[in-house]
Amino acid sequence: MGNTGLEIGRVVFGGIVCMNEAREDADRFVSSAIDSGVNYFDVAPTYGDAEPKLGPALAPYRKNVYLACKTTERSAAKSREELERSLKNLQTDYFDVYQFHSLSAIEDVDEVFSKGGAFETFLKAKEEGLIKRIGFTSHNAAAAVAALSRYDFATVMFPVNWSLGLGTAYNGGLLKLCAEKSIGLLGMKTLAHRKWREGEERRFKKSWCKVIHENEKLGKLAIKYTLSQGAHAVVPPGNFESFLFCVKHIDECADEPLTGAGIDYLKNNLPEQTEHIF
Repeated sequence: MGNTGLEIGRVVFGGIVCMNEAREDADRFVSSAIDSGVNYFDVAPTYGDAEPKLGPALAPYRKNVYLACKTTERSAAKSREELERSLKNLQTDYFDVYQFHSLSAIEDVDEVFSKGGAFETFLKAKEEGLIKRIGFTSHNAAAAVAALSRYDFATVMFPVNWSLGLGTAYNGGLLKLCAEKSIGLLGMKTLAHRKWREGEERRFKKSWCKVIHENEKLGKLAIKYTLSQGAHAVVPPGNFESFLFCVKHIDECADEPLTGAGIDYLKNNLPEQTEHIF
């Protein structure tokens, strides 16, 4: 994955899959992921009870996988508290990757890098061995580019999504910058199509956008699009069905890259501009 030194599978297990699930189901989801060769797990305190569900489920496999976590706290003091709480919940002594969660605006970047900001916690925790690499997640290209100008981040998690990429100029040069710097790029929202419409029945309650599910061709092309943009791995929406879909088709999608005909098909299935994901 870029110059991180991590050799990861092409599908990330998002810990939100375990949120609001029974303990035995969380155990089953994780063991299924392990059996499928998935070795990168990502979670956050904002995912409800996902951390205390994922921790015990992942414990038997911890030494053989990579575990990433995040914080939305922007101050040094509060981010330290959240880091220590996440380590306890996840029954681990360290995180392979620890991320600023949702850098949504330039102001977020300024805040974490300010005196007394969370960046101080990250650097100290890295010196202590509590975190091995520093990354961030974002849905805002300008904020992401600004963050990359402040520090040599190891990873970026960003929407690398066909609906956004083909329908808008969304990434703002971020993906090119990640490639140039050999940054580990984790492409989220891979199977997202558009926002839910008002009154529309939501098949997957934990996903705030409509997920491609029944159209296998569209789903596979969506995965191919994410890989074609330089993502080292895809991050499925937060339900086990979408995760299984990506695991099932990832090798085919990696071996048979996106073609012009595939791009045309994606373009023909773009939502209305007013229905984009964000």
